[in-house]
Order: sequence, then C-alpha cells, then structure tokens
Amino acid sequence: MPLTGRAALLAALGSLPVGIWDPSWTGILAVNGPLALACACDFALAAPVRRLGLTRSGDTSVRLGEAADVTLTVTNPSRRLLRARLRDAWPPSSWQSGTEIAASRHRLTVPAGERRRATTRLRPSRRGDRQADRVTIRSYGPLGLFSRQGSHRVPWTVRVLPPFTSRKHLPSKLARLRELDGRTSVLTRGEGTEFDSLREYVPGDDTRSIDWRATARQSTVAVRTWRPERDRHILIVLDTGRTSAGRVGDAPRLDASMDAALLLAALASRAGDRVDLLAYDRRVRALVQGRTARDVLPSLVNAMATLEPELVELDARGLTATALRTAPRRSLIVLLTSLDAAPVEEGLLPVLSQLTQRHTVLMASVADPYIARMADSRGNTESVYEAAAAAQARSERQRTAEQLRRHGVTVVDETPEELAPALADAYLTLKAAGRL
Repeated sequence: MPLTGRAALLAALGSLPVGIWDPSWTGILAVNGPLALACACDFALAAPVRRLGLTRSGDTSVRLGEAADVTLTVTNPSRRLLRARLRDAWPPSSWQSGTEIAASRHRLTVPAGERRRATTRLRPSRRGDRQADRVTIRSYGPLGLFSRQGSHRVPWTVRVLPPFTSRKHLPSKLARLRELDGRTSVLTRGEGTEFDSLREYVPGDDTRSIDWRATARQSTVAVRTWRPERDRHILIVLDTGRTSAGRVGDAPRLDASMDAALLLAALASRAGDRVDLLAYDRRVRALVQGRTARDVLPSLVNAMATLEPELVELDARGLTATALRTAPRRSLIVLLTSLDAAPVEEGLLPVLSQLTQRHTVLMASVADPYIARMADSRGNTESVYEAAAAAQARSERQRTAEQLRRHGVTVVDETPEELAPALADAYLTLKAAGRL
C-alpha cells in the first residue's frame, strides 16, 4: 500500500508553513489530518489488485534479432474503475540494452467488469527459452494519493531460435544443385553415380558412358546419363564442448556452426538426402532423427534453440561411439568442431579411423578473422609481434588440417561469414564426385 509522490509532496507543502509560522503538533495534525483522510478514501476507492484476472497470448517463438509480441489481457471483476500502472517483467536478455523500461511498463484504465490488453514487445539478444516473470500492478485511487500493489505470475515462454543468416546463400547453392541434377540447360558430364536415362551420343561425350547393349538394339550410339545420389544419410555433429564457447566477433563459435549446419540441412533436404543432428560434449545434448524433408529444418532449429556451450572437454571417444550408433549405415558425417591442435591431436585423431573406415567425414571449423587482421598488421614493434603470432597460429591450424586430410577427412576452415557457404560447396563437391 505505497504512498504516491503526490501525497508526499502535499504533506511537505502543508507542513512547511506550519513549521515556519507556528511549529507545533497541533498545526501538523491540522494540515496532515485531512490529507490522511483523503489518502484513506483514495485507497478505499482504488480497484483491488488481487482479484484481477490476467491471461497471456501472442508469439511463442521468434528468430534471434526479430521482435515478438506478447499480449497481456487484464480483466477487472470489481465494481471500481481500475487506474493502473503495470510492469511485465522478463529476463534482461529479452530486450536490447537500454530498452527494458520503455517496453515493459504500461498504463491501463479498465472499467468495472471489462478487460483491456497491453502488448509487450520483446527483442531478445540471446537464443534459448525466455520465461515471463511476475506481472506487478499498482492500482491508484481517483485522487492519485494512495495505491494498492500486487504481483501475479502469468506463465509464458518465448523460444528464441537461431537467426539462420546464411539462408541468403541458399538460392545460389540450389542453382548449383540443379545443375548437378540436370534440371537446367547446363550440361554436366561424368558427375554423379546413379543411372538416370539413355540419350543419343554427341561428340565430346565420355566414351566410357556408351551403353553398348542399347547401341546394339538401335541404329544410333546410346550413352548413359547420371545424376547425383539421392536418399543418402547425412549426420551433422555439433561439438558443444569447451572450444565452442570461444567468442569470434560478437557470438560464440557454436552459433556460427549452427548457422552453417542449417544451410547444409536445407540444401541436403532439397537434394533428397536424409539429415540427422547430434549435439554432443560429454553426453548427448540434442538428437534429431528420422524427420521428413519438410520437417527437418524446423526440427533442427527448435533443437538448436536451447543449446549452449558446456565448459567441459569434448569426449571424442564418446562422440565417435554415439555417431556410429546414430549412423549404422554408410553416411556423410559432418563434424563441426575446433581445429585447434591440442583437442584434435589428443582427442579426435586417435579415434578418427573408426569413423573414416565406415563413413565419409567432413570437418568444418570456425576461423577467427582477427587472426587475418593481425597477420597483415605492420608499422611498429607491437604490430610485428602480433603478425608473427598470427602466422604461427595459422601454421598450426594448417598443420592440423593436413593431418586430418591424410586420414581422408575433408576440411573446411573459414570465418563465420564464409563457413556456411564453404560447407555447402564442400557438400556439393562430394555429391558431384559420388563420394556420399
């Protein structure tokens, strides 16, 4: 039952003349008695807060960087007019910095027996589930001297999904996929391994594609045409261990890996391949299996939304065993992890042969663009030392990548902006070569 600033101001203004001209308890009571009576009447006329009915509606999911509107409906069952200020509390990461006060505060006037709506616009700054906290309502009387205050819990959850910024590359990658699949006027020879159809021989065709049995049955030379494989299995493995927590630019490495995984999943599902997801550090953090081409991308986005890096070392043996159980048949395993020398040499290399013997392995890693800027810096002693450190870091990554290639692993090492299209290109290259 807090006093308002108006009541405090009136009490101060009334007590000041008494204190100057006739300081006494009688004078103070003469001034503040009527004010206290007015406050009591104001409190009695304020609508009760505890009896209010509150319900929510609105968005339940939003992509990171976009806005979500959550509507709070306030029902006033009393016989008094509700004049209220309302605070709809959410976690601090539900808004951009500095916008919380303006977005979460509302003024409401609800007549007796009616309802009004207040819409809170969220613009989250992090992925994951954002759960509503308490709704605090302060109800004022007609004079604005005294108020009633109470809090209600009105549960609501908004899931913040990965932004999928690399989707802008999808049209160009699909165009290249159509070229591989022979659905455009671009003629591609010798790509793919699945038989598609027969056509008449033209000069320049690979003579190894001539179908001699079909040629013997007709008067012209017939050649076989091929198309890229379909219905292949792709397992995307996200490393959620310690190294994925390192920040590159404004976001963790895990976020860049997720973006690349989503572009690959969208492209592969359009190509007719089956895509599964495994997120692992020392245990399974997310597993998506058996989704149709229409459902795979929403399922992956929903599973990735709540993933956060764990500050533990990746268990490479456990990851390998889990991947082999998840992909019992020959598959393309796309491992999104760090290319740092120590985790690879001590953890992944000793067990890598278990994967490469049965599967095609593609490894993608997020490179730090700041290393490239350091390598180009010159002008003073500090810059020269930075350039030397950057050159050493690059050399170590290249040496680690070469070790992986000697084990038959295709390696993609790019900055966050280039990782997604580079990974998609590597997938298309493997598909065109018939290595899936």
